[in-house]
Amino acid sequence: MLGALMTGALTAAGCGTSAPADATGLRRVVGTDLVGARGATPADQRKIDRTVVGLCAGGVWSVGECRRHGEAGQ
Repeated sequence: MLGALMTGALTAAGCGTSAPADATGLRRVVGTDLVGARGATPADQRKIDRTVVGLCAGGVWSVGECRRHGEAGQ
């Protein structure tokens, strides 16, 4: 009986799937600089750096993660 109740509760609690809502906000924070960057050239590194700045400024990464990437974070 308990097993049946737990199975039902877990299923109702979020075991379903759905499509992502909208990535517009994340796109504004992260930007599109990283698309196509491989880190092989100084221009690629600038693209990566701009992406890290957006992730840190937007609070997507923690302060510790930003420090590891050379960006102090807010």
